[in-house]
Amino acid sequence: MTDRLPHEKGFHVSWDQIHRDARALAWRLDGQGPGGSDGAAGGGWRAVVAITRGGMAPAMIVSRELDIRVVDTISVKSYDHQTQAEPRVIKAPQAEIMGADGEGVLVVDDLVDTGKTLELVRRLYPKAHFATVYAKPQGREMVDTFITEVSQDTWIFFPWDMALQYVEPFRGKD
Repeated sequence: MTDRLPHEKGFHVSWDQIHRDARALAWRLDGQGPGGSDGAAGGGWRAVVAITRGGMAPAMIVSRELDIRVVDTISVKSYDHQTQAEPRVIKAPQAEIMGADGEGVLVVDDLVDTGKTLELVRRLYPKAHFATVYAKPQGREMVDTFITEVSQDTWIFFPWDMALQYVEPFRGKD
């Protein structure tokens, strides 16, 4: 068995696909927030907090679909290029939005990989609801709601990380 490079078992996500999947995430979350059964906007969610940078596009789509107007970010640095490191918070959301424990807040990210980023944020806001578009098995238990699970050895190529360019055919040059 040979070691694979990240692009050899890649899952390429287009802007259209991330939009469809983030909308599906919103549909799954609709009415699931605290007090959601009384018809409150967004199903009772008080706010959406995006984990930057990958969670910003999905959080924007989710907040639009669920008509949640209070949106903030938490910046967690856990990668140095494509190498994962210990996560650390470099920008926290507003304290008045999060409250003491994040109750009623929807925290959105693009992907849970090993779960270390969400583990850190969950320690800070244990009652927040954690949602990701994509999930890998090692981090799956850190997420309350997700749309698509991929294998742990799959590298997801998001559209904000890619540029269009010519690719040689797999077989032959003609």
